[in-house]
Amino acid sequence: MRVGAAAFLLFCALGCGVAVARAEDRRSAEQDRRSAEIESTLKRIKLPPGFSISLYALAPRARTLAIGPEGKTIFVGAEEKDVYAITPGEKTAAAVERFAPSMPFTMPHGVCFSNGGALFLVERNRVTQFDDAERTWRDAAANAKIVVKSGDLIPRNEESRGHSSRVCRVGPDDKLYISLGQPHNVTPRDKLALYEKTGIGGIIRMNLDGSQREVFATGIRNSVGMAFHTDGSLWFTDNQVDSMGDDRPPGEINRADRPGLNFGFPWYGGGHVRTNEYARAEPPKDVVFPVVETAPHAADLGVMFYRGDMFPKGYRGAMFYAQHGSWDRSVPIGARVMVTLAGTTASMSFAEGWNAGSGYYLGRPVDVAELADGSLLVTDDQNGAIYRITYQAP
Repeated sequence: MRVGAAAFLLFCALGCGVAVARAEDRRSAEQDRRSAEIESTLKRIKLPPGFSISLYALAPRARTLAIGPEGKTIFVGAEEKDVYAITPGEKTAAAVERFAPSMPFTMPHGVCFSNGGALFLVERNRVTQFDDAERTWRDAAANAKIVVKSGDLIPRNEESRGHSSRVCRVGPDDKLYISLGQPHNVTPRDKLALYEKTGIGGIIRMNLDGSQREVFATGIRNSVGMAFHTDGSLWFTDNQVDSMGDDRPPGEINRADRPGLNFGFPWYGGGHVRTNEYARAEPPKDVVFPVVETAPHAADLGVMFYRGDMFPKGYRGAMFYAQHGSWDRSVPIGARVMVTLAGTTASMSFAEGWNAGSGYYLGRPVDVAELADGSLLVTDDQNGAIYRITYQAP
């Protein structure tokens, strides 16, 4: 009986091993197929002369990027429940692994680094810190520190799927900045006081330990992209009001050089266009209007300033931003990477071709970030992909 039992266990072990191997083979084959499809799509992408784009990594629902200060690990936030840790390679990622798989996350979208190498992860209603994340991320669950506990970032009864994709940045003042999109198309009047007090529909900031929280900016509908300029000012994208027509209102890129500024929403739906709901209401005094007005309903998301030296000199200090693409427009636009050169306020297309027309997208860019070598990473949540854009003089 003992011999028979041992043989049976050995048979099961061998069978399980074969099953695992076959499952891994299927996953590998599926990844190869997806990679081939994506590489085929990338041949359609139009870039300025000398630039090229390639597939860097696959990461399901990849959204936001945080590149470690030492360049050893890239963290990718998603919109559902996963965060990924990517080990960089020379031309493509060396490895893509789930970050802290034992920790339950709810919309872990916001990822950003402090100057000291701490990774901050902002969920819909919680903020967590992971010290020395590039070196210790495999032990992340054991090293997690709660900065803002669940239910304290926003009131629980304000939790929503809508406009809850947080983004974060650590500023030159060594404070943590977090965008808090308000969950409505246009904020109801009975919510205005609560939202102004808590920073919903704005940007908040706090010390890195969560203390001294304050509302930094208000009048923001839903910002899903922030970047600090070398002059210390905070620039951010803002998505405009829906259902006002194909060509109005414009999207926004704004600049905040000090706390306490109001950027006009919900009195303004985008740019200088008044909302129907607040058309007869007196707007706040000293509303700050956007530095750059962008294409209506193109969904401007991640933004960054280019500081590298791989790209030609004309791109130094340029602002790159991702347009996710329209849903509230009869003829969709967007699904591209845009650029605004330093010293200008006009945007032009930098990488496009994912918009196949008739409302069909071959990919949807979300965020942009710069690697140490000056190349540009772009996330695409539709394809679960991360692209790398490089330059070589023609």
